[in-house]
Amino acid sequence: MMPIAINEPESRPVSLIHRFTLGDWNNNASVRTSQNAYLLPPGLERELETKAWFPPTFLPYLKHPLIEEAGESIRHRLTANHLVYFLDYTTVLEHRIVNRAVETIVQGELGVTIPVRMKTAALQLYTDEGYHALFSNLVAEQVAALYGIKNRPTTPRRIHRLKALVDNTRDQYKAHAWFLVGFVSETIIAKELLDITRDSLVSNVHEMLTDHLVDEARHSRYFCEVFNYLWLTMNSSQRTFAAKFLLEVIKAFFEIDEQWLSESLHSVGLPSEARADIISGVSGKEADIQRTRSGAASTLRAMKNSGFFALPYNQQLFVKAGLIDA
Repeated sequence: MMPIAINEPESRPVSLIHRFTLGDWNNNASVRTSQNAYLLPPGLERELETKAWFPPTFLPYLKHPLIEEAGESIRHRLTANHLVYFLDYTTVLEHRIVNRAVETIVQGELGVTIPVRMKTAALQLYTDEGYHALFSNLVAEQVAALYGIKNRPTTPRRIHRLKALVDNTRDQYKAHAWFLVGFVSETIIAKELLDITRDSLVSNVHEMLTDHLVDEARHSRYFCEVFNYLWLTMNSSQRTFAAKFLLEVIKAFFEIDEQWLSESLHSVGLPSEARADIISGVSGKEADIQRTRSGAASTLRAMKNSGFFALPYNQQLFVKAGLIDA
């Protein structure tokens, strides 16, 4: 199955007519139009001869000599582990993080005037995210049952980190904090899904991720527009908070869950020495910076387009962190 071609949403020109909207939502949103049931295909074994559960290019540790020697069944189990983890995380992210960010718009918590179109689109987006949580869970449950996957954290590490960042925020900035987490999440996931769907994946996984991507392309554009709108209204103290908070949130989205990865590798019988070697290869300061710069490219571009980096303090903060060039 060929991946769909979608340009990164932040690069698209937005007409004033469609500003703060999700376009023709009634005829485009997956929750309104998709007929996919996202069930495991009847010819699954044949598909797995040429397709994967999750893109191997996202999992460089699959090239470790012990994993390559172990054969395709081990590779399929590891990619299935990662898919289930990714979908479980997505399910929680949509409900507890993104929709909480959307609530700050709908309920007028941000201290700015919310145009009618912006609020309507936020409610549509809220509906989309509920559907995304549903189909992410549907696929995760099927794959977990197929492989007997038991290591499924109720609250993935990244969710803990994001909630902690918001919980530790002063009350006067808390609504902005929730919105900013949603902004980073939606601009990151659109690029992530675009990259993922370029690989040849098991058909029901590809259908589900493609439907998700089509929606998230619009969500990303919407969050970029609202971020620009909100940034222009912020006072100096709010902007200083936003700069520091955004840096921490962006970094949190690209931290490796080393405990889960070690358990995933253990599930296929890899010895502790090999697990430690693999984890050391994907962690460390330089690896973290490169992974973040690449994965957050759309987010950083949206911030730049809003004038965020026109402020010397903001630019210096992100240059020092290694996320942008001087």
